[in-house]
Amino acid sequence: MSSPPSSSLYPIHLLMDELKSEDVVLRLSSIRRLSTIALALGPARTRDELIPFLQDQLDDEDEVLLVLAEELGGFKEYVGGKEWAWMVLGPLENLAAVEETLVRDKAAESISKISAVLSPQAIEEHFLPLLRRLSSGDWFTSRTSACALFAAAYPIATTPVQEEMRKMFSGLTTDDTPMVRRAAAKALGPFAKAAADLPNQHPLLISDFIPLYRKLASDDQDSVRLLTIPDLIALATALTPDEVREHLLEPMRASVTDKSWRVRYMVANEFVGLAEGVGETVIREELVSAFVGLLKDNEAEVRTAAAGQVPGFAKLVDKEVILARILPCVRDLSTDSSQHVRASLAMQISGLAPLLGTDATVEHLLPLFLQLLKDDFSDVRLNLIGKLDQVNDVIGIERLSQALLPAIMELAEDKQWRVRQAIIEYIPLLAQQLGVQFFDDKLGQLCMSWLGDTVFSIREAATINLKKLTDVFGVDWARTTIIPKVLEMGDHQNYLYRMTTIFAITTMAPALNLAIIKDHVLDSALNLANDPIPNIRFNVAKCLETLAAVLAGSPEGQEIIQRRIIPAVKKLQDDQDADVRYFATKAYERTTGDELRGAEPMVLS
Repeated sequence: MSSPPSSSLYPIHLLMDELKSEDVVLRLSSIRRLSTIALALGPARTRDELIPFLQDQLDDEDEVLLVLAEELGGFKEYVGGKEWAWMVLGPLENLAAVEETLVRDKAAESISKISAVLSPQAIEEHFLPLLRRLSSGDWFTSRTSACALFAAAYPIATTPVQEEMRKMFSGLTTDDTPMVRRAAAKALGPFAKAAADLPNQHPLLISDFIPLYRKLASDDQDSVRLLTIPDLIALATALTPDEVREHLLEPMRASVTDKSWRVRYMVANEFVGLAEGVGETVIREELVSAFVGLLKDNEAEVRTAAAGQVPGFAKLVDKEVILARILPCVRDLSTDSSQHVRASLAMQISGLAPLLGTDATVEHLLPLFLQLLKDDFSDVRLNLIGKLDQVNDVIGIERLSQALLPAIMELAEDKQWRVRQAIIEYIPLLAQQLGVQFFDDKLGQLCMSWLGDTVFSIREAATINLKKLTDVFGVDWARTTIIPKVLEMGDHQNYLYRMTTIFAITTMAPALNLAIIKDHVLDSALNLANDPIPNIRFNVAKCLETLAAVLAGSPEGQEIIQRRIIPAVKKLQDDQDADVRYFATKAYERTTGDELRGAEPMVLS
């Protein structure tokens, strides 16, 4: 038997052996157990033995290093709490300088997490030297990692340390390597926000942070300039409207008209956030024209991003501005040569309806909806259909149906099955607004026709649609209108139709009552238990299980289960097909077991 001292050394020795193994999976497994090993060692030995060991141990596999960087981020408790959290910075510093970007990013994230809990003294004694070393490292890898570390520690640091941190960051923004300047541009926004949230730091935004932003926003590399757009938003949000006009207007104009489409794309993609940050006056005087310019940009990617911002930006301006300036651009975009621009517009155009009101929507937007619904590109049609409820709220279902029903009927027979599926999913919402009479006259036959579609996903969606319609119109409507048609398909010579009957019964069962199941549905399901196709028979087993779950809530239902369902399931248990026997046995166990009352309806496959 080993003595206590040697047994207490066991965890660290085991870790050492596993980390030297050639098997990457074993090394990964041991790194993932670090917290358990640290817990076994206790805080003192973790600080004295485990942390130094990890500092010397740099694996050659990036996958292992990534997990190590992540694990160390939560190591504060294992080294003795906040007081000793700085101990973890050592191994993380090594990881922050490796070549693999994912490892560096995770290490920087963990360092930020640790630095956020340090005391001002620990920031000065332990974090600041680390920051100096990384910021002045020979390799660009350590300098890029350094950029991400300023924001978390800055609010905790003392005033002299904060001043040094700002100077260090300024040096990184003028680094010779574009990768470092990119990292600095990415980190400037969070750093400026951390400063803006502190008392008495507002003047520093103008004296220190805006010059850094201007420097990066005029960088000769577009990959750096495009990353300054979130910085612009962060600074604009922290400044007053007058300060924005004085200090940020010029670089903002430059970004909107930048010669690189990637920068303009970034502006377009973040336009609503930018507009919300700069205030009403700047929106009125500058951004409306800028937005119109982006909607008319030469590059399709920029127009696509701008089209996605239309309703968000329209909320920030007057209705007159929407009609006079934005709507003409929207009209042009609806016939844009790029399908992606039209798809982006179709996704967002419905958001204009609540802003324009009933009359303007009917006059200006409905013609555009009709045009987009007839677009050759299926994504355009899908995106518009998915958002029609916003228009319905504004102009009412009667006008909407008059204008759009012919187009919807056309799409219901579209050769692209995804388009047909999108229409099916929209039907319950239409039905709720249209009412029973209109639905039965115009859409009832259409819904039943989908049950015989050649694509399984459409038939499945059609059965779910019938359940939702039953929820909307009630079980009496279902009994007279759809159930007879569904059950009629159970006698069809094509087995796919018979299968659809079973699917429909199973899906609709939770929405039906005992009388309908007993008088109409159950007989059809039991008849299909004798079907020559095994796939139908095992789906009947699943169906009977679901029906039993619905019936189990009443004494009469339980009597039907015992008298009719269980004998049928038992018979299926003796079926010649193995799959049928398997599903019948599962159905029998669940139907006769204790879990019956709370059973979920079975999902069909």
